Amino acid sequence: MQACCCCCTSLSLSLCVAGAMSGRDLRMFVTNYRTEDTEKLIIRMKYGLKHPKFKPVDYQQLQALAEAKKLASHDIELKIKKTFQAAKRNKDNSLIKQHRHVWWPELQKLVESRQKVESEVHKLLESASIDDSFITEMKDYGMLLFGDQEVFKTATVDPIWQLMEDLKKRLFEHQNCGMGQPHQIQKINSNQILQEVESVKSQQKLIMDKLGQEILILEEQIKDFKIEEDFPPQLNEIPEEIEHFRCPYPDLKATILNEFQNLNEKYRSQLEDIGEWLKVTDRNCEWSENDHWIFRVIVEVYSPEVQNRNQLYMDMLQRLLPDKSKHALVDHGRLWDQYRFNQEHQRVLIRGWTRDRKDLLMNATMTLTEACFRHEAEVILVNNRRKQQEICAELKHKVQQMRTHQEEIARLEAAIVARKREQEEEKQRKEIEKERNRRAVDRETIKQFYTEKERKREEAEQRDKKRLEELKSIMANQADVDRERVWYRQEMLEKRIEEKKAMALQKMKEEEERQKRLDVFWQKMGVVAECDPVRMMSDTEASKARLRYGAEEEFFLQKPLFSLATYTDKQFIADPRIRIELALREAGLHNTFYAREVLSKIPPPRPPRRDLESTLFKD
Repeated sequence: MQACCCCCTSLSLSLCVAGAMSGRDLRMFVTNYRTEDTEKLIIRMKYGLKHPKFKPVDYQQLQALAEAKKLASHDIELKIKKTFQAAKRNKDNSLIKQHRHVWWPELQKLVESRQKVESEVHKLLESASIDDSFITEMKDYGMLLFGDQEVFKTATVDPIWQLMEDLKKRLFEHQNCGMGQPHQIQKINSNQILQEVESVKSQQKLIMDKLGQEILILEEQIKDFKIEEDFPPQLNEIPEEIEHFRCPYPDLKATILNEFQNLNEKYRSQLEDIGEWLKVTDRNCEWSENDHWIFRVIVEVYSPEVQNRNQLYMDMLQRLLPDKSKHALVDHGRLWDQYRFNQEHQRVLIRGWTRDRKDLLMNATMTLTEACFRHEAEVILVNNRRKQQEICAELKHKVQQMRTHQEEIARLEAAIVARKREQEEEKQRKEIEKERNRRAVDRETIKQFYTEKERKREEAEQRDKKRLEELKSIMANQADVDRERVWYRQEMLEKRIEEKKAMALQKMKEEEERQKRLDVFWQKMGVVAECDPVRMMSDTEASKARLRYGAEEEFFLQKPLFSLATYTDKQFIADPRIRIELALREAGLHNTFYAREVLSKIPPPRPPRRDLESTLFKD
């Protein structure tokens, strides 16, 4: 019963293991039955879970391992955070490098622009005449600004430098102080220095506030002087030169005035819509002046040609305007684009209205002028028509007289033309007769030419037939000769085939004799040794040599079974044909026609025997 249980347990374990194994593990699974496996299963069933191989669980050690794993995971988390921080720093450094690539050319461009403007201003001032009042006023104003700058420097900057020098001097004296009362001296110096610093700070604050107010006043003045394109004053008016133009056609003038009104109405509606939107929208797009100026400068610096433009200028805006979110920056950019588009659209409409008004004014002036000219021409035409009727009546009589004279002239000219026609017809008849005679002569000449050509063709045909017969006879003779050569070659081929058959029979006979000799030889070399168990169980010569038994015995080489009579490698290389063939093979020319010709003309080192000389091609 116990053996049966052991067998069932072993079978169930083997099935479970086989089900849990993969295809690769099944090849390593051994299912051979062994008696020791049964004994192991019996011992395992006997002890159960309290097998001496199993040890009790040490929970303190497991807790220590868990703490170690937690510390390791914490270290890994710190490493990951450091990696993320390093990646962020690398990304910031990369963005800074890209910003540098954009800002450095912009700085160079601004420096060049400033130098160019300054040089142009200097050239303008140098080239200006002395009597130019504007240039003189500008120079005087520049000198006044320079004087104000010097006064400001003396009043604000020089005291600060003086205070710095005084502080450096006192610090030097304090460091070189002796063994007196250093604490009292330091206290006195500290109070005095603090009072002076506070005084300078208050003065600088007042100066900066005053400068800020002046900056605001100047900015407001610049805004007031800024030229902005607004509705042109002539948008609702009609040109005076058209309105006061004297036109003989009132309908035409009314139509032209209506065209001007339609043109003004067409552009007025669009400009009013854009003007309302621009009035509602702030010039800074609901931002402060400074923030909007920063935004404009950054967008202009990062031109559309810059690679990765959106990311770069958004990053720079977030650095310069940290209080603005990315969504606010994007919305402000869209609003600013819309504001600039509307401004540009307003300028385009004003330019279009000016252009269309100018063209319409030119066309209207030309049309009205042409209408005046046409009216004057019609008046002149009426007067001329009356005069023409009077002249026509006078000329009618003269025409009647002229017609009678022309009829008489026509009759005389018809008679002259008839006589000339008769002369021309007579001349044509003579030319036709002459042409007929010439064609008869040409026809006779052509007939003689074709007769001579036919005679030459027949002679050439006779010559070709004669030559063809000669060639046929020559080819027949050559065919006989070729037939004899073919018969001769066929006989030679049959003769060589018979010789090859004879040689093959001879080789077969020699092979049979050789096989017979080998059989006799193998019979002589057959196994004739007697059974020797002692010799079979004793050491062999090879094992003795491996174990160094009999090392002192002399080793004799066996003689070869057959003696070989052949050529050595030196004898082969001595043949010039072999050396030349190897050289051609190394050069890659051994399969060419040149190699075959060269090898066929090289004589052997030793002339062949007379009985082996071929006489096939000598006959």
